[in-house]
Amino acid sequence: MADNEVIEESVRLRRFEAVTDAALAHLDAADLLDELLERVRDLLRVDTAVILLMDEHAQQLVATAAKGLEDDVRRGLRVSVGRGFAGRVAATRQPVALSRVTPGDVVSSMLLEKGISSLLGVPIVAGGDLVGVLHVGSLMPREFTEEDVRLLQIVADRAGVAGEIRARRLEQNAGLALQRSLLPSQLPAIPGLDLAARLVPGHDFGVGGDWYDVFSLPTGWLGAVIGDVSGHGLEAAVVMGRIRSALRAYALICDDPAEALTLLDRKVRHFEAAEMATVMYLMISPDRQTAHVSLAGHLRPVLARPDEAAALPDIPVDTPLGVDAGGRPRRRTVLDFPPGAVLVGYTDGLVERRGEVIDVGIGKLIAAVRAGPAPQVCATVQAALEPERPNDDVAMLVLRHQP
Repeated sequence: MADNEVIEESVRLRRFEAVTDAALAHLDAADLLDELLERVRDLLRVDTAVILLMDEHAQQLVATAAKGLEDDVRRGLRVSVGRGFAGRVAATRQPVALSRVTPGDVVSSMLLEKGISSLLGVPIVAGGDLVGVLHVGSLMPREFTEEDVRLLQIVADRAGVAGEIRARRLEQNAGLALQRSLLPSQLPAIPGLDLAARLVPGHDFGVGGDWYDVFSLPTGWLGAVIGDVSGHGLEAAVVMGRIRSALRAYALICDDPAEALTLLDRKVRHFEAAEMATVMYLMISPDRQTAHVSLAGHLRPVLARPDEAAALPDIPVDTPLGVDAGGRPRRRTVLDFPPGAVLVGYTDGLVERRGEVIDVGIGKLIAAVRAGPAPQVCATVQAALEPERPNDDVAMLVLRHQP
Protein backbone atom coordinates (compact mmCIF):
# COMPACT_ATOMS: atom_id res chain seq x y z
CA MET A 1 0.00 0.00 0.00
CA ALA A 2 1.42 3.41 -1.00
CA ASP A 3 2.31 5.93 1.70
CA ASN A 4 -0.45 8.30 0.58
CA GLU A 5 -3.02 5.50 0.78
CA VAL A 6 -1.82 4.54 4.26
CA ILE A 7 -2.11 8.16 5.42
CA GLU A 8 -5.54 8.52 3.82
CA GLU A 9 -6.73 5.29 5.46
CA SER A 10 -5.42 6.46 8.85
CA VAL A 11 -7.17 9.80 8.50
CA ARG A 12 -10.41 8.07 7.50
CA LEU A 13 -10.25 5.79 10.53
CA ARG A 14 -9.67 8.72 12.86
CA ARG A 15 -12.63 10.51 11.36
CA PHE A 16 -14.83 7.47 11.92
CA GLU A 17 -13.58 7.07 15.47
CA ALA A 18 -14.36 10.72 16.19
CA VAL A 19 -18.08 10.05 15.84
CA THR A 20 -18.12 6.66 17.56
CA ASP A 21 -15.79 7.14 20.54
CA ALA A 22 -16.76 5.95 24.00
CA ALA A 23 -17.05 9.49 25.36
CA LEU A 24 -20.35 9.91 23.50
CA ALA A 25 -21.85 7.02 25.47
CA HIS A 26 -21.87 9.15 28.62
CA LEU A 27 -24.02 11.91 27.11
CA ASP A 28 -27.78 12.02 27.45
CA ALA A 29 -29.93 11.87 24.32
CA ALA A 30 -30.19 15.62 23.69
CA ASP A 31 -26.50 16.29 24.29
CA LEU A 32 -25.52 13.31 22.16
CA LEU A 33 -27.49 14.60 19.18
CA ASP A 34 -25.98 18.04 19.63
CA GLU A 35 -22.44 16.68 19.89
CA LEU A 36 -22.89 14.41 16.86
CA LEU A 37 -24.00 17.32 14.72
CA GLU A 38 -21.09 19.47 15.84
CA ARG A 39 -18.60 16.72 15.04
CA VAL A 40 -20.07 15.78 11.68
CA ARG A 41 -20.12 19.42 10.61
CA ASP A 42 -16.40 19.66 11.33
CA LEU A 43 -15.52 16.29 9.82
CA LEU A 44 -17.38 16.78 6.56
CA ARG A 45 -16.53 20.48 6.40
CA VAL A 46 -20.16 21.48 5.91
CA ASP A 47 -22.05 24.54 7.09
CA THR A 48 -25.30 23.00 8.37
CA ALA A 49 -26.32 19.75 10.00
CA VAL A 50 -29.88 18.86 10.98
CA ILE A 51 -31.64 15.91 12.58
CA LEU A 52 -35.37 15.50 11.99
CA LEU A 53 -37.14 12.79 14.00
CA MET A 54 -40.26 10.98 12.89
CA ASP A 55 -43.69 11.77 14.34
CA GLU A 56 -45.36 8.42 13.57
CA HIS A 57 -48.91 9.60 14.15
CA ALA A 58 -48.59 12.60 11.82
CA GLN A 59 -46.17 10.84 9.43
CA GLN A 60 -44.03 13.95 9.50
CA LEU A 61 -40.39 14.69 10.26
CA VAL A 62 -39.84 17.23 13.04
CA ALA A 63 -36.65 19.31 13.24
CA THR A 64 -35.18 18.24 16.59
CA ALA A 65 -31.51 19.29 16.60
CA ALA A 66 -29.50 21.54 14.29
CA LYS A 67 -26.21 23.30 13.73
CA GLY A 68 -26.43 26.28 11.43
CA LEU A 69 -30.21 25.98 11.06
CA GLU A 70 -31.29 26.38 14.68
CA ASP A 71 -34.32 28.45 13.63
CA ASP A 72 -35.89 25.35 12.08
CA VAL A 73 -35.79 23.68 15.50
CA ARG A 74 -37.10 26.76 17.30
CA ARG A 75 -40.09 27.09 15.00
CA GLY A 76 -40.76 23.35 15.02
CA LEU A 77 -40.30 22.73 11.29
CA ARG A 78 -42.34 19.76 10.09
CA VAL A 79 -41.79 17.96 6.79
CA SER A 80 -44.19 15.33 5.49
CA VAL A 81 -42.71 12.04 4.34
CA GLY A 82 -42.16 12.22 0.58
CA ARG A 83 -42.13 16.00 0.47
CA GLY A 84 -38.97 18.07 0.02
CA PHE A 85 -35.43 16.85 0.46
CA ALA A 86 -35.75 15.31 3.93
CA GLY A 87 -39.11 13.79 3.03
CA ARG A 88 -37.53 12.16 -0.02
CA VAL A 89 -34.80 10.59 2.11
CA ALA A 90 -37.45 9.29 4.54
CA ALA A 91 -39.66 7.90 1.78
CA THR A 92 -36.84 6.06 -0.01
CA ARG A 93 -34.80 5.18 3.10
CA GLN A 94 -31.77 5.76 0.90
CA PRO A 95 -29.01 8.41 0.92
CA VAL A 96 -29.79 11.38 -1.31
CA ALA A 97 -27.21 13.92 -2.54
CA LEU A 98 -27.90 17.18 -4.35
CA SER A 99 -24.97 19.06 -5.83
CA ARG A 100 -27.26 22.00 -6.72
CA VAL A 101 -30.22 22.90 -4.49
CA THR A 102 -33.25 24.54 -6.08
CA PRO A 103 -36.38 25.97 -4.38
CA GLY A 104 -38.35 22.94 -5.53
CA ASP A 105 -35.98 20.58 -3.70
CA VAL A 106 -36.58 21.74 -0.14
CA VAL A 107 -39.35 22.62 2.31
CA SER A 108 -37.30 24.70 4.75
CA SER A 109 -37.11 28.31 3.66
CA MET A 110 -34.10 28.67 5.97
CA LEU A 111 -32.01 26.47 3.66
CA LEU A 112 -32.65 28.87 0.81
CA GLU A 113 -32.24 32.01 2.91
CA LYS A 114 -28.92 30.72 4.21
CA GLY A 115 -27.78 30.04 0.66
CA ILE A 116 -27.20 26.30 0.89
CA SER A 117 -25.92 25.03 -2.46
CA SER A 118 -25.45 21.29 -1.87
CA LEU A 119 -27.15 18.75 0.40
CA LEU A 120 -26.49 15.21 1.56
CA GLY A 121 -29.05 13.28 3.59
CA VAL A 122 -29.30 9.77 5.03
CA PRO A 123 -32.09 7.93 6.85
CA ILE A 124 -31.91 7.27 10.59
CA VAL A 125 -33.07 3.73 11.24
CA ALA A 126 -33.29 1.87 14.55
CA GLY A 127 -34.64 -1.63 15.03
CA GLY A 128 -35.77 -1.72 11.41
CA ASP A 129 -37.98 1.34 11.88
CA LEU A 130 -37.42 4.77 10.36
CA VAL A 131 -36.55 7.11 13.22
CA GLY A 132 -35.75 10.21 11.21
CA VAL A 133 -33.39 11.88 8.76
CA LEU A 134 -29.95 13.42 9.10
CA HIS A 135 -28.82 15.90 6.45
CA VAL A 136 -25.87 18.25 6.00
CA GLY A 137 -25.51 21.25 3.73
CA SER A 138 -22.72 23.26 2.14
CA LEU A 139 -22.72 26.91 1.12
CA MET A 140 -20.21 26.09 -1.62
CA PRO A 141 -21.28 23.72 -4.41
CA ARG A 142 -19.71 20.29 -3.95
CA GLU A 143 -19.99 16.67 -4.95
CA PHE A 144 -20.37 14.44 -1.91
CA THR A 145 -18.27 11.26 -2.06
CA GLU A 146 -19.10 7.68 -1.09
CA GLU A 147 -16.89 8.15 1.97
CA ASP A 148 -18.98 11.17 2.96
CA VAL A 149 -22.10 9.04 2.67
CA ARG A 150 -20.58 6.23 4.76
CA LEU A 151 -19.47 8.63 7.47
CA LEU A 152 -22.84 10.36 7.60
CA GLN A 153 -24.59 6.99 7.82
CA ILE A 154 -22.43 6.03 10.81
CA VAL A 155 -23.46 9.27 12.51
CA ALA A 156 -27.09 8.54 11.65
CA ASP A 157 -26.80 5.12 13.29
CA ARG A 158 -25.57 6.76 16.48
CA ALA A 159 -28.34 9.34 16.22
CA GLY A 160 -30.85 6.49 15.83
CA VAL A 161 -29.85 5.13 19.21
CA ALA A 162 -30.15 8.62 20.73
CA GLY A 163 -33.49 9.16 19.02
CA GLU A 164 -34.83 5.92 20.43
CA ILE A 165 -33.64 6.90 23.90
CA ARG A 166 -35.21 10.33 23.55
CA ALA A 167 -38.53 8.89 22.33
CA ARG A 168 -38.54 6.38 25.17
CA ARG A 169 -37.89 9.11 27.72
CA LEU A 170 -40.58 11.34 26.25
CA GLU A 171 -43.04 8.45 26.44
CA GLN A 172 -41.91 7.63 29.95
CA ASN A 173 -42.34 11.24 31.09
CA ALA A 174 -45.76 11.49 29.45
CA GLY A 175 -46.80 8.19 31.01
CA LEU A 176 -45.57 9.21 34.44
CA ALA A 177 -47.40 12.52 34.17
CA LEU A 178 -50.59 10.72 33.16
CA GLN A 179 -50.23 8.04 35.82
CA ARG A 180 -49.60 10.57 38.57
CA SER A 181 -52.42 12.84 37.43
CA LEU A 182 -54.82 9.92 37.85
CA LEU A 183 -53.61 9.02 41.33
CA PRO A 184 -54.98 10.92 44.32
CA SER A 185 -52.59 13.80 45.06
CA GLN A 186 -53.33 12.94 48.66
CA LEU A 187 -55.56 10.28 50.10
CA PRO A 188 -58.92 11.57 51.32
CA ALA A 189 -59.61 12.05 55.01
CA ILE A 190 -62.16 9.36 55.80
CA PRO A 191 -63.79 9.26 59.26
CA GLY A 192 -62.97 6.02 61.01
CA LEU A 193 -60.24 5.00 58.57
CA ASP A 194 -56.48 5.45 58.36
CA LEU A 195 -55.03 5.25 54.82
CA ALA A 196 -51.60 5.04 53.20
CA ALA A 197 -50.40 4.19 49.70
CA ARG A 198 -47.28 3.85 47.56
CA LEU A 199 -46.58 3.71 43.82
CA VAL A 200 -43.00 3.10 42.71
CA PRO A 201 -42.38 2.92 38.92
CA GLY A 202 -40.25 0.00 37.79
CA HIS A 203 -36.82 1.23 36.67
CA ASP A 204 -36.57 -1.19 33.76
CA PHE A 205 -39.89 -0.24 32.19
CA GLY A 206 -40.63 3.18 33.59
CA VAL A 207 -44.34 3.85 33.76
CA GLY A 208 -47.02 1.19 33.63
CA GLY A 209 -50.64 0.48 34.36
CA ASP A 210 -50.56 0.05 38.14
CA TRP A 211 -52.87 2.29 40.13
CA TYR A 212 -54.80 2.70 43.35
CA ASP A 213 -57.90 4.74 44.08
CA VAL A 214 -60.00 5.67 47.11
CA PHE A 215 -63.35 7.47 46.93
CA SER A 216 -66.43 8.13 49.05
CA LEU A 217 -69.79 7.07 47.65
CA PRO A 218 -73.13 8.90 48.12
CA THR A 219 -74.41 5.96 50.21
CA GLY A 220 -71.70 6.50 52.83
CA TRP A 221 -69.73 3.46 51.68
CA LEU A 222 -66.06 3.81 50.79
CA GLY A 223 -64.66 2.48 47.53
CA ALA A 224 -61.04 1.34 47.37
CA VAL A 225 -59.30 -0.02 44.29
CA ILE A 226 -55.93 -1.40 43.40
CA GLY A 227 -55.27 -2.63 39.88
CA ASP A 228 -52.72 -3.54 37.27
CA VAL A 229 -53.11 -3.22 33.50
CA SER A 230 -50.93 -5.66 31.58
CA GLY A 231 -48.01 -4.15 29.72
CA HIS A 232 -45.85 -1.13 30.35
CA GLY A 233 -45.30 2.36 29.07
CA LEU A 234 -47.64 5.09 27.95
CA GLU A 235 -50.15 2.73 26.34
CA ALA A 236 -50.69 0.84 29.60
CA ALA A 237 -51.04 4.12 31.49
CA VAL A 238 -53.69 5.35 29.03
CA VAL A 239 -55.68 2.12 29.32
CA MET A 240 -55.37 2.34 33.09
CA GLY A 241 -56.85 5.84 33.03
CA ARG A 242 -59.86 4.70 31.05
CA ILE A 243 -60.47 1.68 33.29
CA ARG A 244 -60.10 3.77 36.44
CA SER A 245 -62.65 6.33 35.23
CA ALA A 246 -65.11 3.66 34.13
CA LEU A 247 -64.92 1.88 37.50
CA ARG A 248 -65.64 5.12 39.31
CA ALA A 249 -68.74 5.56 37.15
CA TYR A 250 -69.95 1.99 37.76
CA ALA A 251 -69.30 2.40 41.50
CA LEU A 252 -71.96 5.13 41.58
CA ILE A 253 -74.66 2.77 40.28
CA CYS A 254 -73.62 -0.55 41.85
CA ASP A 255 -73.90 -1.50 45.51
CA ASP A 256 -72.02 -4.75 44.87
CA PRO A 257 -68.30 -4.72 43.89
CA ALA A 258 -68.80 -7.92 41.86
CA GLU A 259 -71.51 -6.23 39.81
CA ALA A 260 -69.30 -3.19 39.20
CA LEU A 261 -66.46 -5.43 37.99
CA THR A 262 -68.88 -7.34 35.76
CA LEU A 263 -69.83 -4.11 34.01
CA LEU A 264 -66.19 -3.04 33.87
CA ASP A 265 -65.19 -6.36 32.29
CA ARG A 266 -67.86 -5.93 29.64
CA LYS A 267 -66.50 -2.48 28.88
CA VAL A 268 -62.89 -3.69 28.67
CA ARG A 269 -63.70 -6.63 26.39
CA HIS A 270 -65.71 -4.40 24.05
CA PHE A 271 -63.69 -1.18 23.98
CA GLU A 272 -60.22 -2.35 25.06
CA ALA A 273 -59.87 -5.45 22.90
CA ALA A 274 -56.71 -7.48 23.59
CA GLU A 275 -56.13 -5.62 26.87
CA MET A 276 -56.12 -7.34 30.24
CA ALA A 277 -56.16 -6.02 33.79
CA THR A 278 -56.39 -7.38 37.31
CA VAL A 279 -58.39 -5.41 39.87
CA MET A 280 -59.35 -5.61 43.51
CA TYR A 281 -62.47 -3.57 44.25
CA LEU A 282 -63.26 -3.17 47.94
CA MET A 283 -66.26 -1.48 49.52
CA ILE A 284 -66.17 -0.64 53.23
CA SER A 285 -69.49 -0.16 55.03
CA PRO A 286 -70.46 3.20 56.56
CA ASP A 287 -69.89 1.81 60.05
CA ARG A 288 -66.46 0.51 58.84
CA GLN A 289 -67.17 -2.91 60.38
CA THR A 290 -67.31 -4.92 57.15
CA ALA A 291 -65.55 -4.94 53.81
CA HIS A 292 -67.09 -6.33 50.63
CA VAL A 293 -64.44 -7.52 48.18
CA SER A 294 -64.36 -8.79 44.62
CA LEU A 295 -61.17 -9.87 42.82
CA ALA A 296 -60.79 -9.81 39.05
CA GLY A 297 -57.69 -11.94 38.64
CA HIS A 298 -55.95 -9.95 41.36
CA LEU A 299 -53.79 -11.21 44.21
CA ARG A 300 -55.65 -11.64 47.48
CA PRO A 301 -55.08 -8.85 50.01
CA VAL A 302 -53.42 -9.40 53.37
CA LEU A 303 -55.66 -8.91 56.40
CA ALA A 304 -54.35 -8.43 59.93
CA ARG A 305 -56.83 -8.16 62.78
CA PRO A 306 -55.84 -7.11 66.33
CA ASP A 307 -54.23 -9.95 68.26
CA GLU A 308 -54.25 -12.16 65.15
CA ALA A 309 -51.46 -13.03 62.75
CA ALA A 310 -51.76 -11.58 59.29
CA ALA A 311 -53.18 -13.91 56.63
CA LEU A 312 -54.70 -14.07 53.18
CA PRO A 313 -58.48 -14.12 53.65
CA ASP A 314 -60.44 -16.80 51.85
CA ILE A 315 -61.55 -14.79 48.82
CA PRO A 316 -62.24 -16.46 45.46
CA VAL A 317 -60.28 -15.00 42.54
CA ASP A 318 -62.34 -14.55 39.38
CA THR A 319 -60.98 -14.08 35.88
CA PRO A 320 -59.10 -10.87 35.02
CA LEU A 321 -60.81 -8.09 33.13
CA GLY A 322 -60.68 -8.68 29.39
CA VAL A 323 -60.68 -12.49 29.72
CA ASP A 324 -63.76 -14.51 28.79
CA ALA A 325 -65.13 -16.06 31.99
CA GLY A 326 -67.34 -18.53 30.12
CA GLY A 327 -70.48 -17.10 31.69
CA ARG A 328 -69.34 -17.66 35.27
CA PRO A 329 -70.59 -14.86 37.55
CA ARG A 330 -68.21 -12.75 39.57
CA ARG A 331 -68.30 -13.21 43.31
CA ARG A 332 -68.36 -10.97 46.35
CA THR A 333 -66.85 -11.84 49.72
CA VAL A 334 -67.80 -10.14 53.00
CA LEU A 335 -64.98 -9.72 55.53
CA ASP A 336 -65.16 -8.69 59.16
CA PHE A 337 -63.15 -5.49 59.55
CA PRO A 338 -63.12 -4.71 63.27
CA PRO A 339 -61.46 -1.67 64.85
CA GLY A 340 -57.69 -1.93 64.59
CA ALA A 341 -57.80 -4.27 61.57
CA VAL A 342 -55.47 -3.56 58.63
CA LEU A 343 -55.99 -4.61 55.03
CA VAL A 344 -53.14 -4.40 52.50
CA GLY A 345 -53.79 -4.46 48.75
CA TYR A 346 -50.87 -4.62 46.34
CA THR A 347 -49.78 -5.41 42.78
CA ASP A 348 -47.54 -8.30 41.78
CA GLY A 349 -44.46 -6.07 41.48
CA LEU A 350 -44.26 -6.06 45.27
CA VAL A 351 -44.01 -9.84 45.69
CA GLU A 352 -42.87 -11.26 42.37
CA ARG A 353 -39.16 -11.85 41.71
CA ARG A 354 -37.37 -13.42 38.78
CA GLY A 355 -36.26 -16.94 39.52
CA GLU A 356 -38.49 -17.19 42.58
CA VAL A 357 -42.01 -18.55 42.96
CA ILE A 358 -44.47 -15.85 43.91
CA ASP A 359 -45.47 -17.70 47.10
CA VAL A 360 -42.10 -16.76 48.59
CA GLY A 361 -42.80 -13.06 48.14
CA ILE A 362 -46.33 -13.38 49.44
CA GLY A 363 -44.99 -15.19 52.51
CA LYS A 364 -42.58 -12.33 53.16
CA LEU A 365 -45.42 -9.86 52.81
CA ILE A 366 -47.63 -11.69 55.30
CA ALA A 367 -44.74 -11.82 57.77
CA ALA A 368 -44.18 -8.05 57.43
CA VAL A 369 -47.80 -6.99 58.03
CA ARG A 370 -48.89 -6.20 61.57
CA ALA A 371 -51.99 -4.38 62.78
CA GLY A 372 -50.91 -0.77 63.29
CA PRO A 373 -51.10 2.73 61.80
CA ALA A 374 -51.41 2.59 58.01
CA PRO A 375 -48.33 4.74 57.22
CA GLN A 376 -46.24 2.57 59.53
CA VAL A 377 -47.50 -0.64 57.91
CA CYS A 378 -46.81 0.79 54.46
CA ALA A 379 -43.25 1.78 55.36
CA THR A 380 -42.53 -1.57 57.02
CA VAL A 381 -43.74 -3.56 54.04
CA GLN A 382 -41.86 -1.33 51.64
CA ALA A 383 -38.63 -1.75 53.56
CA ALA A 384 -39.04 -5.53 53.84
CA LEU A 385 -40.02 -6.35 50.26
CA GLU A 386 -39.23 -3.61 47.82
CA PRO A 387 -36.12 -4.33 45.73
CA GLU A 388 -33.53 -1.64 45.08
CA ARG A 389 -34.22 -1.93 41.34
CA PRO A 390 -37.79 -3.10 40.74
CA ASN A 391 -38.41 -4.49 37.24
CA ASP A 392 -42.12 -3.83 37.49
CA ASP A 393 -44.32 -1.13 38.96
CA VAL A 394 -45.10 -1.54 42.65
CA ALA A 395 -48.44 -0.29 43.97
CA MET A 396 -49.70 -0.73 47.52
CA LEU A 397 -52.77 0.50 49.40
CA VAL A 398 -53.17 0.10 53.17
CA LEU A 399 -56.50 0.64 54.94
CA ARG A 400 -56.90 0.51 58.72
CA HIS A 401 -60.08 0.67 60.76
CA GLN A 402 -59.09 3.14 63.44
CA PRO A 403 -59.63 1.81 66.97
